Amino acid sequence: MTLNNDERELLRRISEADSPVEPSDYFHSIHPPNFPKSATEDDPRREAWVELQMNLYRAYIRLHELGLIQVVHPANGERGDLVVATEAGHDVPV
Repeated sequence: MTLNNDERELLRRISEADSPVEPSDYFHSIHPPNFPKSATEDDPRREAWVELQMNLYRAYIRLHELGLIQVVHPANGERGDLVVATEAGHDVPV
């Protein structure tokens, strides 16, 4: 199984967590914003960063589809899904 960089990094962080985590909590530390807060919506740096964030959501979905992570506490309106790495997820070299 081949994982891309975002999938590997997200899986690594989820696997290392001591308790269930909300994957999106890691998104800004994996790809921090590289533009000033005053940047307009159409600033190319902001648009590129938004695409990186969307790629992390895609990575989250793929990890779930591959059975490498599982939801242990579904989203409840106040927070997103809380997930853990599955046994298969822990076995993937990251």
